[in-house]
Amino acid sequence: MKTISQIAKLSGISVRTLQYYDEIGLLKPSSLSESGYRLYDEEALGKLQQILTLKELDFSLKEIQHLLSGAKSDRAAAFCRKKHQFLIERGHLDRQIELLTRLEERDTIDNLQEYDLSEYFRALEEFKTSHKDEVITYWGSEENFDLFIQQIRKSETQAARLAVQEFGSVEAYTEAMKYNLEHFSEIMKKWQAQIPEELKAKDPFVKLASHKGEPVSSDVVQQLVRDAISRARDTASSELFCDHASYCDLIIELYSGDYIQAVTDTKHGTGSAEYIVSAFQYYLDHFRERG
Repeated sequence: MKTISQIAKLSGISVRTLQYYDEIGLLKPSSLSESGYRLYDEEALGKLQQILTLKELDFSLKEIQHLLSGAKSDRAAAFCRKKHQFLIERGHLDRQIELLTRLEERDTIDNLQEYDLSEYFRALEEFKTSHKDEVITYWGSEENFDLFIQQIRKSETQAARLAVQEFGSVEAYTEAMKYNLEHFSEIMKKWQAQIPEELKAKDPFVKLASHKGEPVSSDVVQQLVRDAISRARDTASSELFCDHASYCDLIIELYSGDYIQAVTDTKHGTGSAEYIVSAFQYYLDHFRERG
């Protein structure tokens, strides 16, 4: 048995932290001495090492408590979601490092213009003004189109980097997008004509919206959620589709966002996006019980 001071020295964390872990039930002492001091055995020391490892992976104490007490399958799913989060963050850091490297090599910040999408955003604003009917037809309203622009602005650096990667420069990308905007209706009609009618009819999200008003716990609604998950599992990459829970989290986040919510409600009626969120949330809360 080791005292709390000895454990603190071995692990490199403070006595107060160990006391707090005891208070919240995360790491209880193995026993108490006759004087009432906390004592820890090898098993407790091993559990503490697990806690420290999970903290290093940026899990919260609440998440760690759930991981240590939950099933092995739950831990695997949580690790997969965390890996996906880190992959996204790594991509963002890689882009920042790449830009800093470019600036360092050229010794000027003027090259930031290489990633400037302001001309593209001006083209979008002009499209909204000059093609109002098309904006309303395909986005539902001018407000939805504004939300669409806002979504792009939130990831402007990433979008600009992809533009340079695919088109060679932001200027070339902007010119291509201007052409697409000028011929938007024609391009959309051709694209929609290529989608088989049977595939459109099988879209589980469209069907989910049509069941709005029915309890999300109903067998029909939950089957549609399972259909959407199966479809994603069969078509998405392993890094994007880790497990049922991570996909549900993604859908809930997307359909809770202003832009997707506005477009969905415009197409399928007010409350449709919220209904889809509720259906997936119900599945997320209960799918373990269904196996």
